[in-house]
Amino acid sequence: MQKPQFVEDQIYHIFNRGVEKRKVFMGEKDYFRFVHDLYEFNDEDRVYNSLYLLKRNPKSIEVEPRYIKKERKLLVDILSFVLMPNHFHLILRQRVENGIVKFLHKIGTGYTMYFNQKHERVGSLFQGRFKAVLVLKRAHFIHLPFYLHFNPLELMPNYRGSTSIDKMNFLEKYRWSSFPDYVGIKNFPSITSRDDILEFFGGIKGYKKEAIKWLEERNFQLDRSLILE
Repeated sequence: MQKPQFVEDQIYHIFNRGVEKRKVFMGEKDYFRFVHDLYEFNDEDRVYNSLYLLKRNPKSIEVEPRYIKKERKLLVDILSFVLMPNHFHLILRQRVENGIVKFLHKIGTGYTMYFNQKHERVGSLFQGRFKAVLVLKRAHFIHLPFYLHFNPLELMPNYRGSTSIDKMNFLEKYRWSSFPDYVGIKNFPSITSRDDILEFFGGIKGYKKEAIKWLEERNFQLDRSLILE
């Protein structure tokens, strides 16, 4: 897939999978680390250390600094994300020149170094360079957030025999996605910039209503070619 030219203020669907389709997240700590990296590496300045923690409470797990740091200079706006066992999807808006390439390079290098050290392996973790699709069509913009957020349904037990409410409950509890934050459940709220998408769908209630509608009508299975090409 030929990459588009990355331009400031444009929106792109970014995705990649593990080399040979291997798992890139082996457990909870790996997912947390990647979420941490989404926050930490979204900065024009060089990252000198990773002294960040994940603040835990019953309702939310959030990224907070252990040390005082000046305000970040964001490379991208992360509109939404989803992490799956062997791949990830991001919707990004570039903020500065070459911001997406710099951000994904930091993510790829930093997470791979962590993963290889933790799991005692060497070599590439991801399947080549990341893939990217420029979001231009209105239909693409409408479908894309749901396509990302519904990916975890592949992991749902008895998926085909489940109701739309069961599927909604599963998605709301799936931690490695921006979906909970989009429907008003605090998960990793500092990671994403949700205002534009939520405004388009009429706020949190509107997004949740539209998600249920898509689940009931199975529309999320349509137009895969539009999403990935």
